Amino acid sequence: MTMDDIDHKLLNALRENGRATYAELARTVGLSGPAVHDRVGKLEASGVISGYHAEVDPVALGLGVTSLIGVIQSDSSEHDDIAAALNAVPEVESCWFLAGEESFMLLVRVADVAALEQAIGRINRIRGVARTRTTVVLSTRWEGRAQAAGGPA
Repeated sequence: MTMDDIDHKLLNALRENGRATYAELARTVGLSGPAVHDRVGKLEASGVISGYHAEVDPVALGLGVTSLIGVIQSDSSEHDDIAAALNAVPEVESCWFLAGEESFMLLVRVADVAALEQAIGRINRIRGVARTRTTVVLSTRWEGRAQAAGGPA
């Protein structure tokens, strides 16, 4: 799908407020409500917009410790098998497959350091995981900041 500046503005407005009405979006981008409705529908149909969700504060859920865990895979293992096993670890919020020494980077959220230790143990016991490297996040300055390419900052 070819996107223009208005599409980029719409995407950025929806990232700011996924519950915005078509009328609110129309005022933001300078189009009519029906025109915005059509554009958003095309963005959804083409897969540019893949869904809508509620942003939840992990601390409010009792998940006060965030860490990034790099997974180094053993030479004889299959990354698809490891990914499937990582998917079964409930503390893993996000998982990225990487180029480099680490095969995966995990975003893990847990209640406390003891729970982090348990999660790391479960990850290290996955067949094909040679070792892990953990970084504990001290504070989050911002998250989910990506803007639509070519759109306004």
